[in-house]
Amino acid sequence: MNSTETSSGQFLHNLILFGRLLRGLGLDVNPGRMMDLVHALRFVEIGNKSDFYHTVRSLLVHRHEDVPLFDQAFDMFWQKPMEGWTTLDLSVFGGKRRVRRARITPPPVREEAAPPEDNQAGSPPADQPPVLQVTLTYSDREILRHKDFADLTGDELAAIKHLMANLVWRLGERRTRRRKPGPGEGVDLRRTLRRNFKYGGEVLEWAHREPKFKPRPLVILADVSGSMERYTRLLLHFLYSLAEGLDQVVETFLFSTRLTRITRQLRGRDADQALRKVSRAVSDWSGGTRIGEALKTFNFGWGRRVLGRGAVVLLISDGWDCGDVSLLHEEMARLQRNCYRLVWLNPLLGSPGYEPLTRGMQTALPFVDDFLPIHSLSSLEDLAEHLVRLDERRLARRQRRAIAA
Repeated sequence: MNSTETSSGQFLHNLILFGRLLRGLGLDVNPGRMMDLVHALRFVEIGNKSDFYHTVRSLLVHRHEDVPLFDQAFDMFWQKPMEGWTTLDLSVFGGKRRVRRARITPPPVREEAAPPEDNQAGSPPADQPPVLQVTLTYSDREILRHKDFADLTGDELAAIKHLMANLVWRLGERRTRRRKPGPGEGVDLRRTLRRNFKYGGEVLEWAHREPKFKPRPLVILADVSGSMERYTRLLLHFLYSLAEGLDQVVETFLFSTRLTRITRQLRGRDADQALRKVSRAVSDWSGGTRIGEALKTFNFGWGRRVLGRGAVVLLISDGWDCGDVSLLHEEMARLQRNCYRLVWLNPLLGSPGYEPLTRGMQTALPFVDDFLPIHSLSSLEDLAEHLVRLDERRLARRQRRAIAA
C-alpha cells in the first residue's frame, strides 16, 4: 500500500466514502465487510487498478445483479479529480438500478473577497476533494408492492415479474427417522466399536448420533378457472419463481374442471419457455370450477405419492365452486388429515370488506389451517415469512409442553 496515502489517512477516508456510496445505492455493505476490506488491502498493491478492483468487488459485492451497478460506481468514484461536484443519481424502476452522472459547476469566487478562516456550514474547504453526493430518485416500488395484481398495467406487470423472481423462499425442516453423526444423545455403536479398535477393543471414546432434518415437501393446487382469469398470468409466474426458489421439488397442480400436474413443465431456467409448456399441457383454462372433484382426483391419484413426509399444501382459489358441496367437504377433510398444514390463498381476501360468503369458501374454511391473501407483491412477501415461521411455532409449542411437564 502507498505509504503517503497511508500516513495521511486520505485513502482510508475515500474508502469509507466509497462504502457509504455503495450502501446508498442499495448494496449490502456493512462495517464488518469494510474492516475485512481494509485488512485485505494490506496484501494487495493498490497501485495496480485491476488487483484493487477485484479485491474490492469480491468483498463488497455478494449478488450477481449488483455487479453492473458496482462497476459504474467504481469507475465514477476512483477517477482523476474533476472540477465541480460529481452527483450520482440512482434510479430504480422495475427492480433495475442504474447510475447517472451529472456535473455541477460550483459558484465562482470573487477575487477581492478573501475566504474566512472558519468555513460556514455547508461550504467545502478549498483543500478538500470534490464532494460526492448520492441522490435517490423517486421509486414506485412501494406502490407496486401493495397494488392489486388485477389493476396492473403492462409495464407494471413486467416490473412485478422481475421483483417476484427475486423473492427468497424457504420452508421449514422436518425431522426424519434417520440419524447422522453429531453431538446427540444417542450412541452410535458401530462407529464407537470402530473408533476403539486402536485401544484393543476397550471402549474409551464414544460416538454419538443426532437427528437428521430435511426441507418439508411443498404441494401447490392452483385454480385457473374463469373467475381467476385476472390473476392467472401472474399466478403462473409465482408458481415458477416458487419452484425455482426452493431446493426441493415442488409438486404443482392446476385445476378448473379437471386436475393437471405441471411439475415437469415448470422446470427449466427460461421462465417464458416453461410457461408455454404449461399452457400447452392445460386444456381447461378459464372454465368452470369443480374444486371437490379436483381434490378427489388429487387425493386418490397423487396424495399417497406427494403428501408424505409432512408436506405443506398451498391451495390457491377464490372459492367460487359450481360442484357438489358435500364432495368438497369430504375431500377437504381428507386433504387436511394427510398433510402437515393446509394454507388457502385467496386473491379476493385483500379487497376491503371481503367476506367469505360463497358456498365453496364456507364449506372449505373449517378445514383450512391458514387463510391468507395473494393479491399483491406484499402479500407474497408475507407468505414467504409465514412459511418460514411454520416450524418455529411448532418448536415453541413443544418447548411449552416440555416446561409444563
